[in-house]
Amino acid sequence: MKSSKIKDIALKFFTIHGYEGASLSQIADNVGIKKQSLYAHFKGKDDLFLQVLQDAKEAELSSKLQYLSKVGTQHPKADLYGYLQLVIDLFQQSEQLKFWLRMSFFPPLHLAAAINEEVIDTETKIQTVIESKFQDWIDAKAIMEDEALIPTLAFSAVVDSIMLELAYGNDEKRLNDKLNASWTVFWRGISKL
Repeated sequence: MKSSKIKDIALKFFTIHGYEGASLSQIADNVGIKKQSLYAHFKGKDDLFLQVLQDAKEAELSSKLQYLSKVGTQHPKADLYGYLQLVIDLFQQSEQLKFWLRMSFFPPLHLAAAINEEVIDTETKIQTVIESKFQDWIDAKAIMEDEALIPTLAFSAVVDSIMLELAYGNDEKRLNDKLNASWTVFWRGISKL
């Protein structure tokens, strides 16, 4: 029995039921093993949960960084809007990233500090790359001249509003309305008229 299969099943239970609602017995039953056999792979529920969380974090980070690695200096409007669409697609289509999103907003209390550290680490890594992209666009005179941190943080606020809608809402129209309104105002603020 591989740890990866256990983590795949655990991901489904943690995503649907949260930490508290997912039981190791249910996970073991769905894997086809006895609960005690889980301890050959994981120290306990916390360890299993945090390993599933770490995998989800890496999936988010690698997807976003891969997208950003292909972003050049000539098309900031298309690249930034594409990033927003990527965020929506990732969190609507990937079970791992639904889990990551849910746990970043609703962490189990006893693991909240550890999860918050992981979330901040991810956001810091992504922000660093996005800030360098904004600096490249400023240097290329593709957007208004400013300190790169300013549009970076403003863009992060647009992303955060989309993430909040994905976490709490289940209304595609509201999500698209929020995306279009926040994007329009953001782009108007940084574009060269």
